Amino acid sequence: MRTTQQTLLPVYDHRRGTGPTLVFLHYWGGSARTWDLVVDRLPGRDVLTVDFRGWSRSSALPGPCTLDRLAEDTLAVVADAGVTDHVLVGHSMGGKVAQLVAATRPAGLRGIVLVGSGPARPAARITPEYQDALSHAYDSAESVAWARDHVLTAAELPAGAGARIVTDSLSGTDAARAEWPLRGIAQDITEQTRTIGVPALVVAGEHDQVEPVDVLRDNLLPYIAHADLTVVRHSGHLIPLEAPDDLAAAIAAFAPAA
Repeated sequence: MRTTQQTLLPVYDHRRGTGPTLVFLHYWGGSARTWDLVVDRLPGRDVLTVDFRGWSRSSALPGPCTLDRLAEDTLAVVADAGVTDHVLVGHSMGGKVAQLVAATRPAGLRGIVLVGSGPARPAARITPEYQDALSHAYDSAESVAWARDHVLTAAELPAGAGARIVTDSLSGTDAARAEWPLRGIAQDITEQTRTIGVPALVVAGEHDQVEPVDVLRDNLLPYIAHADLTVVRHSGHLIPLEAPDDLAAAIAAFAPAA
């Protein structure tokens, strides 16, 4: 596996294997290792996982950490890795970034998998009051643990995953932790999402409180021309950690190895 730590690029890991390359983009508060359980269930696949600007190993990179900047970073990482045939897999905030990347119609993009994704059109509940409360979710280890146990998950987590969630959520810079709840989550990208020309798979958690199934049906699916929806039973928002078997199987079926 190759890891890059170039100054101007986010840190990423590239495991060589059969394509198309699966490019994994994490949620607000996550990191490249959020995907470890899913990647482990995709043996032999070419996989690229990224620590977004402002998070984990990329926390030294300067802001801004806007969705547009994260999309630009993703395109730059894919180019730096020499990837020419790929599928984007974005979770939550990473799903919204994936939509912006796909909207640029990059060469070699074969499809997108949107996992508990931020929808193209913000849900009605995304009010200034909601955003302000969300911006404090990662203020402390205690607040992260509360969000993890009462909002983010609905199923039991694998051993060690709970502690990693706390560590990753606290790893973000002030700019990275503030950008999504105060701006990115409310950004309407329907105009961009409508231009996506590749097939899409939307994966929803049955008990997701953050991006519920009905929100994804109403605020995301109508804006993607070629999209299917699959619902993962019993899972909350952290599908990569709560249901890695189901998610890996869905990804493999949508983007089989060449």
